[in-house]
Amino acid sequence: MNGSERILKTLMDHGINESFGYPGGSIIPLFDAIYETGGKFKNILTRHEQAAAHAADAYARVKGTAGIAIATSGPGATNLITGIATAHLDSSPLIAFGGQVPVALLGNDAFQESDMMGITQPITKHNYQIRDPNKVGETITKSIKIATTGRPGPVYIEIPRDPQIGEVTKETPKNIQLPTYNPTMHGHPEQIKKAAKLILESSRPVIIAGGGVIISNASQELNQLVESTLTPVTTTLMGKGAFPENHPLCLGMLGMHGRKSANYAIIESDLIISLGCRFSDRITGNKDTFTNNAKLIHIDIDPAEIGKNIPVDLPIVGDLKCILKDLNMYIKAITDKHARTGKETGWSKKIKEINKLCNCNTDINTYPINPKKIIHELNTSIKDTDIITTGVGQHQMYAAHYLKRKYPRTFISSGGMGTMGFGFPAAIGAKIAKPGCEVYDIDGDGSFSMNIQELATLKEENIKVIPLIFENNYLGMVRQWLEIFYEKRYSGVNLGKSTDFTKIAEGYHLNGITTERSSEIAEALKQATKNPESTIITIKIEPESNILPMLPPDGSITEAFGGCITKKGHYFNI
Repeated sequence: MNGSERILKTLMDHGINESFGYPGGSIIPLFDAIYETGGKFKNILTRHEQAAAHAADAYARVKGTAGIAIATSGPGATNLITGIATAHLDSSPLIAFGGQVPVALLGNDAFQESDMMGITQPITKHNYQIRDPNKVGETITKSIKIATTGRPGPVYIEIPRDPQIGEVTKETPKNIQLPTYNPTMHGHPEQIKKAAKLILESSRPVIIAGGGVIISNASQELNQLVESTLTPVTTTLMGKGAFPENHPLCLGMLGMHGRKSANYAIIESDLIISLGCRFSDRITGNKDTFTNNAKLIHIDIDPAEIGKNIPVDLPIVGDLKCILKDLNMYIKAITDKHARTGKETGWSKKIKEINKLCNCNTDINTYPINPKKIIHELNTSIKDTDIITTGVGQHQMYAAHYLKRKYPRTFISSGGMGTMGFGFPAAIGAKIAKPGCEVYDIDGDGSFSMNIQELATLKEENIKVIPLIFENNYLGMVRQWLEIFYEKRYSGVNLGKSTDFTKIAEGYHLNGITTERSSEIAEALKQATKNPESTIITIKIEPESNILPMLPPDGSITEAFGGCITKKGHYFNI
């Protein structure tokens, strides 16, 4: 076989038989090899390489395995960059293949040559350039291991044309080792014992569940910890779905756009247990005031994250699933010494009361439509196993704030990069990963437009997803910032009213529905769900609706707009 055939064989040997990509001169041999598989390996032809990367990213998050994106050299490869960077900051196991000019031309500024090894170095977990077809199998095997283990992340593989067409004359080694790569899986027993003791002795503990809980498949262990200690749970954006949001001790998302109850719990806590959370500025606000003198247990598989942003009292490095299993074991072993274990406390009662008070009414019937009403109708109609993807902007925060998710890997959003245009191709990737689930893309008119060309992918590949476009004719989140912090000086945020998404959908031979009244949303969702093809729902919302609370730049979570929190950290008028 040649190098291209070896690429596909190696991927299929690892259970991967799908990719997202766009061909070009330097990657034609690999696409020819895909053709030769007769459908055993399928590439979803996206209409832009960025969309391929986002689709592969979401595929990986939903399925829990590596997602594959493919592009040619030069502009094809550089179009992957935003998607690779998105996967990097959100710890997603993406493997991106980029074609390259022949080895003899490397460094000569040949046609469609770009230094992707240099460009991708800071936004990947690792990158490789293959020059020998005999190294193909070994390199891909290493890449899959690197991308999917430890703290997951993207790997970029550059493959010039020579090794794609060159003959493979050697077998791939069976036992491929990465001697310098050995992520810590099991936490230090003494540190875990100390954590168990701190939790049981704490009077006001709070858990922050980050994306690491989902990545490590530790939701069951987290649930056990909560039930045995009655510790309330807040989540990050990436951790949404890690713990059932219908649970009375689930406070929802904290931070800049966090729920009042979640931020209140952090302010009043005497012990914060952070699980797979990197404490970004969107969570902490002003880092000097974040912990409010509470002790902090930080558990993460990436030692570089512990103490990077917030000082830590008790660090534990390792895989969350392994550590939480041990932590639950130690807590159970010392239950007799701590009568409060598994029993209601004043803190857990108070948190449940606060949670009820902060349970906002979303069944709001206004004209134009209030965005909360859209989320209300979604909560009413979708199944717990359905998958939601989002673009980036106000619509994303409305979803994070009010949408109730019960299971992990059912809410897919761009966190660290905040990449507009992510939601729609992510929905495509999610649907390919879980074809039996309904997939909804909650999007904005600005964010959706950034990858609107993927409507062709839906039609030609017969992929059904349901985009819901919050249309307010603004770049909504930027407009909100300008309203609150810049005295409503709207510069460069008015999109105008020239776009008709329903007609655009029809131009791609798909279905489109436009809703202007709250009473029309439920029926639109019903029609879109019944339709065997994709239906694009445009919902005209209040042009200047705001998603609150909202922190000022570098503000403390005690100062959240609409948060009703005093500077002393106590609620008045929740």
